[in-house]
Amino acid sequence: MYIHVSDKGIPQYRKIYELLRKHILEGVYQEGDILPSENELCRLHQITRPTVRHALSKLTNDGLIHQHQGKGSIVHQIPHDIGILSVSGTTSAIGKKILKTHILSGPTIIKWPGKFIFDLSPVELESGCIFLERIRLVNEIPLFYDISYIANVNLPRFCSRTFENKSLFEILRKNYSIEIKGGVQRLKAISAEGKIIDILKVKKGKPILYLERKLETSRTNFFVYSSLYCNTETHALFGAF
Repeated sequence: MYIHVSDKGIPQYRKIYELLRKHILEGVYQEGDILPSENELCRLHQITRPTVRHALSKLTNDGLIHQHQGKGSIVHQIPHDIGILSVSGTTSAIGKKILKTHILSGPTIIKWPGKFIFDLSPVELESGCIFLERIRLVNEIPLFYDISYIANVNLPRFCSRTFENKSLFEILRKNYSIEIKGGVQRLKAISAEGKIIDILKVKKGKPILYLERKLETSRTNFFVYSSLYCNTETHALFGAF
């Protein structure tokens, strides 16, 4: 696939990075496969070697490849547990083939909840938030219920985008150049009650992992907040900040 590197607004290295990342996560390249060489990528996409190296370096930092002198860029094994604790996100952790995302409500602009899970800045409070309610399934099994809150600041046409079976992190990254960099989270075990029973298809009183997250991004003073309810009966959680 040839990339039109003249497209406005997206750096050349970013286009190569997104293409290779997509191919790795979708299984075009499997664990142990060697990506096309730097020379091949330069010729195919008509770009410079530093541009290609920038893209490969970012894939290395993401943990998707490792580079060996004399061998090239080798694809890492893609983890198959749930990467909800990881800043890379669930889609990156398990791939798109067996992960489904169903939208329960949103995205829509609302006022911030009166008693919010984290302290908010005056700008956040004044701007309102984008509310998104999702359920994530793996092999048709509902594994977590995700409620996201994003400050309604400089995200044009965000609410008109399609989020069904899409990655929130990927939409932020590809369309707004916003990357998740880290954050803080609180975890505790709770008993399944009310709507959680129906959403996660669990018995009343079953232990559920509850998380509250404040994720830092590459945009100054811009955060993504979320409340998550996780059924960990069949999948472990992993990840690091």
